[in-house]
Amino acid sequence: MTVAFFDRLADRIARQDTVVSVGLDADLDRLPEHLEDHDLPRWAFNRRIVDATHEYAACYKPNVAFYEDADGWRALRETVAYAHGKDVPVLLDAKRGDIGNTARQYAELLAEADAITVNPYLGRDSLEPFLSQAEKGVFVLCRTSNPGAADLQDLELDSGEPVYRRVAALADLWNERNNVGLVVGATAPEELEELREAVPDLPFLVPGVGAQGGDAEAAVEHGLADGVGLVNSSRGIVFAGENAGEEFHHAAGQAAKRLRDRLNRYRE
Repeated sequence: MTVAFFDRLADRIARQDTVVSVGLDADLDRLPEHLEDHDLPRWAFNRRIVDATHEYAACYKPNVAFYEDADGWRALRETVAYAHGKDVPVLLDAKRGDIGNTARQYAELLAEADAITVNPYLGRDSLEPFLSQAEKGVFVLCRTSNPGAADLQDLELDSGEPVYRRVAALADLWNERNNVGLVVGATAPEELEELREAVPDLPFLVPGVGAQGGDAEAAVEHGLADGVGLVNSSRGIVFAGENAGEEFHHAAGQAAKRLRDRLNRYRE
């Protein structure tokens, strides 16, 4: 019997004492020069990052945008398999959302990983191919960490509630298989607290703690449901050693450890 994603994540968090999600955003323009001649430079980069950080990682989160070409997909598959070999689950940051056959095609991405981020803008039917896979995790975009998030997410409905609150309420209804979480940015700590009160049982994926300077304490205090949730850093970890040449992965490992220790101060 396949164990559901959030159960596996809970085991990983307890075993490694960490809620850190490491964002594997393997930007070709920022990879170390000595990897340029590698057959798959993104895979070579990620392998070293995984070697250096897996002890501190509750999850890896590759952003699919950095892999959407032939060599990129090969690199991503190698990365997922390698992370699984280290017993670390993988969450694809893909933000998919569409209807009909297109949604079903997008949902096939979950064959490659353990969880995915999705966009709720097209409604329940657009997410059903993801939600129906009970053993996979589905993180619904709710209140994101980018400056323009307020353009739509903060708009008030006729009921007086903002759009992001309605999204959270819908996600709670969609959680029939206990496989739904929310994406709520650490750059919006007030909304984090508000949403935790509104949907106490949904785990959050909280981006924005690294390079975006989000609120780490709020991310931990409000991002976890029964101790389960993820706080993500991408560039702040994987490019911590951007100027370190062949030793880049050591800096990434140190950055992941620092974030693990920082977050754990608020978990106690």
